[in-house]
Amino acid sequence: MTEDNATQHAARTAPEVLRYTAFSTSPEGGNPAGVVLDATGLDDAAQLAIAAGLGYSETAFLTPPPEGLGGEPGRAFTIRYFSPLAEVAFCGHATVATAVALAERIGPGDLIFATQAGPVPVTVREESGVLQATLTSVEPHVKDVTDADLTEALDALDWPASDLDAALPPRIAFAGNNHLVLAAATRDRLAKLDYDFDRLAALMHRLDLTTLQLVWRESESVFHVRDPFPVGGVIEDPATGAAAAAFGAYARELGLVEEPATLTLHQGHDLGRPGLLTVELRAGDPRSHVSGTATVLGEDD
Repeated sequence: MTEDNATQHAARTAPEVLRYTAFSTSPEGGNPAGVVLDATGLDDAAQLAIAAGLGYSETAFLTPPPEGLGGEPGRAFTIRYFSPLAEVAFCGHATVATAVALAERIGPGDLIFATQAGPVPVTVREESGVLQATLTSVEPHVKDVTDADLTEALDALDWPASDLDAALPPRIAFAGNNHLVLAAATRDRLAKLDYDFDRLAALMHRLDLTTLQLVWRESESVFHVRDPFPVGGVIEDPATGAAAAAFGAYARELGLVEEPATLTLHQGHDLGRPGLLTVELRAGDPRSHVSGTATVLGEDD
């Protein structure tokens, strides 16, 4: 095979990589994600290479569902997520992006994804001409963080302990993966983020954290959030559905709101990529339900 023929063959066999931004109706907002709707034949190294080449915080890869997953034929899938550095067990924004991409091709309705964290159902509805995806997390849990680990996290962030909101104590929350929730006492504290990348990454690897969920409470149900993501090779995630789901569990555990409740999370404003995430807590259902839109990106976005 000549070099030209080899190049043409590679182009024909390369998977189509879609680009979406999740939790925004504008290409300038939200969190970009890669989406590969047919990753059949791609091994781990190939998926990681595609994710690294894109440089987004995560790229999602779909293959046929495992036996027994359930769901309608043609609307059930295995999904894997890769950051530029490693595979991630669950990613909310890439799930939303994938669900919207699928809905544009096979229509709105119910989907189900087999993730490494467990089955994640997603419902896509069209509202005023806009597709809105709602994912249902795996069952979450919340646990304490040790004083030593909290001190290390604050030192890596260069945050004095006095800058924390005493009404929202630090916790590690899980809804598919682990996130350390730290609440800033002021919006100004949240806006100033300049952390020690390697030091925070080392702590996060040791504690098996995917992001830090840094929050500031504007009102009873409205929060501003930021998510450092050094373990994925990304300084900050612009809109983080998995952390939003974990934060829903945190809010329930601490009794911040009465169920049923809807939390509004603003993220990405400090990065110039504003996004909007909605977290619904339903009475009698321990899971978090995270909703958002997704928008197609051009190759230059």
